[in-house]
Amino acid sequence: MTPENIAQLLQPYVAHVPNPEPGWPHIHAQLALYLQLILKWNARTNLTAIRTPEEIVRRHFGESLFAGTLLNECPTLLDFGSGPGFPGLPIQLLRPEIAVTLAESQGKKAAFLREAVRTLNLTTEIWPARVEAMPSIRQFHTVTLRAVDDINAAIAEAAARASHRVLILTTSRQSAFPVHAEFRQAEPIPLPESSNGVLLIAERL
Repeated sequence: MTPENIAQLLQPYVAHVPNPEPGWPHIHAQLALYLQLILKWNARTNLTAIRTPEEIVRRHFGESLFAGTLLNECPTLLDFGSGPGFPGLPIQLLRPEIAVTLAESQGKKAAFLREAVRTLNLTTEIWPARVEAMPSIRQFHTVTLRAVDDINAAIAEAAARASHRVLILTTSRQSAFPVHAEFRQAEPIPLPESSNGVLLIAERL
């Protein structure tokens, strides 16, 4: 798939961004490389259940970039249970100034993330273990979650790591943010091109 094809598929997810930055052509070219790598690895290991290039671009790249466009100020970001890099890697491409850490405890997926970071020539940190194993002093401005196991336990750990904000890409069936009163959740934001996908944003008070 060409960068131009990717740009067209992503349009609904970034159409709200005023005066798009001139860096978009580079981002689309990087995403084309990233897509090739996903398809290559997915042929021999289960990175994602979504197999078609178009759906990977829409569901993984598009939804991740949509979340990234709503980050505002964000010096550091932890992608909790990153899997093959969503939403952390597309956000890194969109916002290269953010110090992004991808936390993934599954060995094959962590190995893929290292290969992706090398291929895309990024400085993104890979944490190849559970977030709970991080030193307790490690904090991040924003923590993102998407399709993690045991969502309630993950949100509780994410809240403990987030100094300002937690972002969750989920469905309308899980639109409540079950953490303590230290966070205020905004109204769920519907994801473009999705029947029930939402973005939850919870800000620390």
